[in-house]
Amino acid sequence: MINLDQLAVNTIRILSAEGVQQANSGHPGMPMGMADCAYVLWTKFLKFNPKDPQWLNRDRFILSAGHGSMLLYSLLHLSGYDVTIDDLKSFRQLNSRTPGHPEFGFLPGVETTTGPLGQGFANGIGMAIASKMLAERFNTNEQKLFGEHFIYAIVSDGDLMEGVASEAASYAGYLGLGNIIYIYDDNNITIEGKTDLTYSEDVAKRFEAYGWHTVKINGHDHEQIEKAIEEGQKEKSKPTLILAKTTIGFGSPNKADTSEVHGSPLGEEELQKTKENLGWTYKEKFFIPDEVKQIFSNRVNNLKTEYDKWQKSFKEWKSKNNSLAVSLNYYIEKKIPQDLDEQLISDDLLKENATRSLSSSVIQKLAEKIPYFIGGSADLAPSTSTLMKKFEAISQNRFSGRNFHFGIREHGMGGILNGIAYYGGFIPFGATFLVFSDYMRGSIRLAALSHLQVIYVFTHDSIFLGEDGPTHQPIEHIAALRTIPNLTVIRPADGYETISAWTQAIKNKTGPTAIILTRQKVNSIKRNVDFKFSDAAKGGYIVYKEKNSNPDIVILSNGSELPIAVNAAIILEDNFSVRVISVPSLTKLSKESNTFVNKLISENSSVVVIEAAITMGWGDFIRQRLLKIDLNDFGKSAPYQVLADYYGFTPEKVALKIKEWMR
Repeated sequence: MINLDQLAVNTIRILSAEGVQQANSGHPGMPMGMADCAYVLWTKFLKFNPKDPQWLNRDRFILSAGHGSMLLYSLLHLSGYDVTIDDLKSFRQLNSRTPGHPEFGFLPGVETTTGPLGQGFANGIGMAIASKMLAERFNTNEQKLFGEHFIYAIVSDGDLMEGVASEAASYAGYLGLGNIIYIYDDNNITIEGKTDLTYSEDVAKRFEAYGWHTVKINGHDHEQIEKAIEEGQKEKSKPTLILAKTTIGFGSPNKADTSEVHGSPLGEEELQKTKENLGWTYKEKFFIPDEVKQIFSNRVNNLKTEYDKWQKSFKEWKSKNNSLAVSLNYYIEKKIPQDLDEQLISDDLLKENATRSLSSSVIQKLAEKIPYFIGGSADLAPSTSTLMKKFEAISQNRFSGRNFHFGIREHGMGGILNGIAYYGGFIPFGATFLVFSDYMRGSIRLAALSHLQVIYVFTHDSIFLGEDGPTHQPIEHIAALRTIPNLTVIRPADGYETISAWTQAIKNKTGPTAIILTRQKVNSIKRNVDFKFSDAAKGGYIVYKEKNSNPDIVILSNGSELPIAVNAAIILEDNFSVRVISVPSLTKLSKESNTFVNKLISENSSVVVIEAAITMGWGDFIRQRLLKIDLNDFGKSAPYQVLADYYGFTPEKVALKIKEWMR
């Protein structure tokens, strides 16, 4: 006779396996192997309310091993979330709410977009930090209502092999994040076979060296699972990793403990044998026994009592702490002044300077005006000019600050920023050199896919960083970032445009923004047209208007090359009518209507693009005769003035090249 707990666990196994089988695609092995751990966690520990999925004090559950998504979908359905049996049946189908890997925003209860391994692991670190930061700001001596929850995750061998997880784990250990409890599915199997093909380290010792608390258990023993989670909850000064030894594909008589069950359906015959092996006597597919429904219903009812108690205390907190309550609302809704760009103007921003330095001035002002604006750098704050000077840094047991020292962990930084954004209440930014955006591209892509408000500050944006040479001089990076859907890329040329870039990033709640900045000073732009923030926000606008009504030449440029373009236009005026367009954001301009673009770029004009990088993408919306003055090879080590002359990025050489082309 199977006891109720085992019946419930087998229900999770069968639902998951049937979902994969119906799709004829997916990963049944992990859900079947981790069903015991997930069941104990969800029915005895995880704090949630399916009727209020955004409850502030809920625990967060992350399926970092996102390939096992049917495990999460099954748990959400059983736990009363708005996830139907039809959702389970339409797993991996077009426009279903249950895609192959969990995606944020598709289903209530899915806290993160996971699948690329290691990302969910890093996201959880960001969530744990955000939780402690919110608690530091809004808990009172009388009431501890915020941050009184845990960040749970199921992580896999693949997660722990990925470098992003190692970076994030190191940072979490340093910070002593005792609100993290991760369960490691230690099943010894990857797609290619046994993990000992490539993986032989002692994971427990490795994480202990990071500063984690570790526990080893049998992942199919409910008593051991329960005790390990309780132990993790009691450990307040270290994150916890529970190493659960499991059998992948548990219950399958012929495929359990093999790589075959990792990423392929069981097959109808093996699925039937698995049901028989588990004592599953029900004939109907996607069937849930009434006894199992009752177990989860009881759990939800018990949690509702806890939820109601918290809400009552929250109401009392708001009545006693009116100013804090108003502030909390600002955090949650991320309210900002409508005229933020105008408020950021100051004399120091109108002077000739490096745009990274101009950005620093904006950051100081933003920090004072927007309390939920936080961020830091991957050990490059002095170079990226991103330190908020009036505020402390986040460190162990000190989460009231605003600055982060992420260390030399670009990819970990990216994943952590995403976690903070998923958690809500903060607008995070991270900074490094543009060339190192490659190291965090996976995290940037997921921020764009998940529509997260994350801001990236990428400095040292061209060959003009100078003597460090081609290893540090980005050539293809701006173009590569522009190819990521839903990522807004902005490369400002002066103080006005830098203010505009930051204002756009702060207002952009539907996706991430990358602000691209110079190391070197940028010459002043000789505008003959008044600047308007509303024009710059469209991605392209006129900075230098032609003397005649119909320009012979329209020059498009941005960043440090924009003053070069304007000065070249002045040289060319003796022979041609020239207009100069600043394009701080090609990604935004390319989304404007043809009517708008045609007003900027006259139909009969010859067009020149000047950018000290690969100019892939510019020709996508330019249909006129086009000259690109760009770079298609790596740079060289030399002072930036020498490089400008060597590569032809001076007004005189640009003007000469255009003049010869026009002939």
